[in-house]
Order: sequence, then C-alpha cells, then structure tokens
Amino acid sequence: MSIDMLTIPAQCVAESRISELDYNNIEFGKIFSDHMLVADYKDGKWQNPQILPYGNMSLSPATSALHYGQSIFEGMKAYKDANGDLLLFRPLDNFRRLNKSAERMCMPAITEDIFMQGLEQLLKLDAAWVPPTSGCALYIRPFMFATDEFIGVRPSSNYRFTVFTCPVGAYYGQPLKVAIEPQYVRSAEGGAGFAKAAGNYGAALLPARNMQERGYHQLIWTDAKEHKFIEESGTMNLMFVIDGKLITPPVSTTILAGITRDSVLTLAKDLGYTVEERKVSVDELEEAYKAGKLQEAFGTGTAATIAQIATIHYNGQDMHLPVVEEREISNRIANELDKIKTGQAPDKHNWVHRISL
Repeated sequence: MSIDMLTIPAQCVAESRISELDYNNIEFGKIFSDHMLVADYKDGKWQNPQILPYGNMSLSPATSALHYGQSIFEGMKAYKDANGDLLLFRPLDNFRRLNKSAERMCMPAITEDIFMQGLEQLLKLDAAWVPPTSGCALYIRPFMFATDEFIGVRPSSNYRFTVFTCPVGAYYGQPLKVAIEPQYVRSAEGGAGFAKAAGNYGAALLPARNMQERGYHQLIWTDAKEHKFIEESGTMNLMFVIDGKLITPPVSTTILAGITRDSVLTLAKDLGYTVEERKVSVDELEEAYKAGKLQEAFGTGTAATIAQIATIHYNGQDMHLPVVEEREISNRIANELDKIKTGQAPDKHNWVHRISL
C-alpha cells in the first residue's frame, strides 16, 4: 500500500493541554503532546492505524513483553523553520533501524506507509507543540512491543506500534564527567547490542547508577571480552579528537549504528577533517592524554545531539580535557548540524523531511 493510499483516522482531544507547557522551562521527557499514533499487528498483518488522544493503555498482566522483553524503540526530533514548516531529521533512517531491531528481536517489521504517514499526520495535528525556542525540539518516540496474553517463552503473535511526542530542551545541561566501566558489560559480540531493545537499557541502569554515586554523569562501556576497547557511553556513541583526527569505534553487533553518529562523521569529512573508524583502546586514550594529544571527547545521539565530555575517569585518575569553548571540530560540526536540522543551511545529503502545514 502506498503512502498516498493510506488514510489514518484521527480522534482529536476535546481540549489541548498545551497551556501546561512553559517554552522557557522545558524538562526533558516529562510533558507529552496531545495525541499518539497506534497500530496493531494481528493475524499476520498490521491493522487499524489510528491517531488517538495521548493516554494510558490497558494491558493484561500476562502481556508477553512484560515477561520476555520483546520491546524496541526509536528516538527522533522535529523542528520548525523560519516559515513555520516542520522539519524531521532523517526519519527513514529511524524507520530502517527500527525494523533492524525488530528483526533481531523476532518481531514484525512496521510498514513504511504507517510509519511515515502516521508521523506526518501526528505532527500536523500537534504542530503547536514544536517549541520555537532555540535549542529545543519536539522529541518523537516510536516503539513496538509484544501483546500476546501468554506465559511461555516464544515470539508473540500480536504486537502494538505506537508513536508519541514530547517537547524537550537540552538533555544534558553541562559538559559531562564520565568514567570507564571496568566490570560490567553492555553487550557481547553476537548479542543484541546493535538493536534499540528495551532490555539493553534496563541492564545498564545499575552500573550507571554506581558511577553517578561516585560523582560521574555517565560511564564508558568497554568490550565484554577484555575491557580493553572503548564502545559506547551511556546512550551515546563516542568520538575523540586525537592529534587533530576524529576517531570513533566502528559499529558492530555490540555498538548501535547511531544516526547522529553517521551525520557527524559525514559532516566531518565534508569539512575536510580526517576521520578514522577503528578500534580505540583504553590504553591509547590514556597515552594520548598524557602526551597532550587528546583534544576533544564527546558523545553523539538523538537526545543530546553532541554532548561534550569534560572529564574521563580511568584507573583512579581523572583526565581533564580542554575547555569546550576551545574545541574546534565538535563545536563546528554541532553548529553545522543544528543549521541543517532547522533549515538554516543547505541540506545537500537530503536528510531533512519537510512537512508543510
């Protein structure tokens, strides 16, 4: 079915809750827009896509996702340009990655028509919730979970796909202090670390809290086998500038293929910087720091876009990096990326999906 042929009915709210929103004081992920998209997978196909008022769902205690973890999600953002059009950043990449996660978790692929037309209709309906404030956006959360009422370890036969949105400000309000995790692992080779599966994040909460209790905002994951090579930081991909080169670990079965990550690397190459996608060892990082060659470190992700790292803790030592204002590469790329997302710079890679109101 083509996108043009699909019609998604909408049940609108009687009265918007947008008066609850203070555009100058937006906490991340706490206020949700008026509507949500819902579709159900039954009898081997996706059925009954509809837009409903945002609200609670009724679930059986035996809902299989609650017991066996068939739950995946995505994260994306929408912005407004100077003409008032809505700009979605790389939504088809999120669509493809959601289905890659679905395949790994033995779940059905969502169709492009439901995903894209559903997004367009939902965002048109809740366009007023897209913040006009600089540095803010409308965060979009597509997710899918198993809905069989069955206690038994097998793939569900039924699923629900939902998209809701929330206006957000900055995810991190300051440069981060992170610590290299020496004991716990996020994912092992051959596992589901490349998927945006809910269980990946649940298992990360304890080691993350342990680091936070020690005064660090997040942790840096290392490989499961030797704890020798850098992988991710919290919910972000990691990048380092060492001796003028932008270096990042390659994506694999243990590392999420970040869309912001790919965007940053593409822009870095466009701007003439040397980019290396290769393994980065903890020892290399420490040696570069001692030699004065570790110039920048930052995380990339939808929520934070680029999150600057001020301090990296390893083996009892805090490595303090140069101040953020002096960082050339990450600041330049962040500025360029922001201009593309908001329609202030040419979009030569066709990343922006425009929705005219």
